[in-house]
Amino acid sequence: MNRDVLQGKWKQLRGRAKQQWGKLTDNQLQQVNGSYDQLVGLLQEQYGYSMDQARMEVDNFIKNQDVNSNMSR
Repeated sequence: MNRDVLQGKWKQLRGRAKQQWGKLTDNQLQQVNGSYDQLVGLLQEQYGYSMDQARMEVDNFIKNQDVNSNMSR
């Protein structure tokens, strides 16, 4: 899954993102609307992550979704 797919599947992934980052509210996740950059910024704001750390978190989240979708096939 890449960043574009993240945006396309955001409604399905929003619940998983909520589980991953419990400090994020439903409203915040709705506003992100699958935007990689907005999600990175939100993690920086809510968790105090550096830009690199926030990007790594989101990249790992995306990779994890790839693994899960491949396992369900």
